[in-house]
Amino acid sequence: MKKFALIGAAGYIAPRHMKAIKDTGNSLVAAFDPYDGVGIMDSYFPNASYFVEFERFDRHIEKLKRQGQKIDYVSVCSPNYLHDSHIRFGLRNDTDVICEKPIVLNPWNIDALEEIEKETGRNIYSILQLRLHEAIIALKKKVDESPVGKIYDVDLTYLTSRGNWYYTSWKGDIDKSGGIATNIGVHFYDMLTWIFGRLKSQVIHVNSHDRASGVMELERARVRWFLSINDECLPKDALDASKRTFRSIQIEGEELEFSEGFTDLHTRSYEDVLNGGGFRIGETRDAIQIVHDIRHAEVKGLKGDYHPLAKLPLSKHPFSV
Repeated sequence: MKKFALIGAAGYIAPRHMKAIKDTGNSLVAAFDPYDGVGIMDSYFPNASYFVEFERFDRHIEKLKRQGQKIDYVSVCSPNYLHDSHIRFGLRNDTDVICEKPIVLNPWNIDALEEIEKETGRNIYSILQLRLHEAIIALKKKVDESPVGKIYDVDLTYLTSRGNWYYTSWKGDIDKSGGIATNIGVHFYDMLTWIFGRLKSQVIHVNSHDRASGVMELERARVRWFLSINDECLPKDALDASKRTFRSIQIEGEELEFSEGFTDLHTRSYEDVLNGGGFRIGETRDAIQIVHDIRHAEVKGLKGDYHPLAKLPLSKHPFSV
């Protein structure tokens, strides 16, 4: 049985990590989060030590190590801008690290962390769960087996509605979250480059507080993409069904059905790591470079072949004057 510590226990994604640790037959020994509304832990690891101050959490992990009860893995689910620091905390404490995406905000952070990996002999793994989805694996196989030189036409739409709380939280701060493309889009960019090859060029049509859109040329695909957290962008069918999330990937005009099968992908990710596999930090580089470049790109406006939803009127920031 492996011992885990969790950094970021109160967020949206943390319960999936708790479930994965439990489902793989391992133990969560300690957890940290400044927010103490973490009753969800009772469903998984009620006896885990819990800390709202990082300094006390740090001291506890050090004490366990000196008592011969060293932690094996640190799981990082903290806000995006803290991933880098919390990963280094795990490596310094002689543990491997499993980190949520985006693993870091800038590509040079990957370089620095890989150096520390070599120095410590420890490994950093990223959760890239879409690579484990059966429909995505089947699509990659189809593309890999298609004629050399075939360029696919792809439309990606991902809408996940968020309320005004989003802008007050760290997620609404581009310096902390990386913005819309980073916060909700990075796993799609990883999936697309994994399937269709590396980015050759891209144009950004829209990049605002609640949406982003552009066109990217990959080695084997031309992708029009649109991301938004504004419920006004949802299609009528989703609204009629009281759904606040809509995702669509069309390949050559044909819908890729991948709405099912997400439930246990974090558990499968943990199984992969524990069995000697897993996605190492270097595999995240292409997607991290893409979101970094989007953040700093010149917005070209709606010129040329843009995603159809990109022409929807832009909404005001809820706290703008």
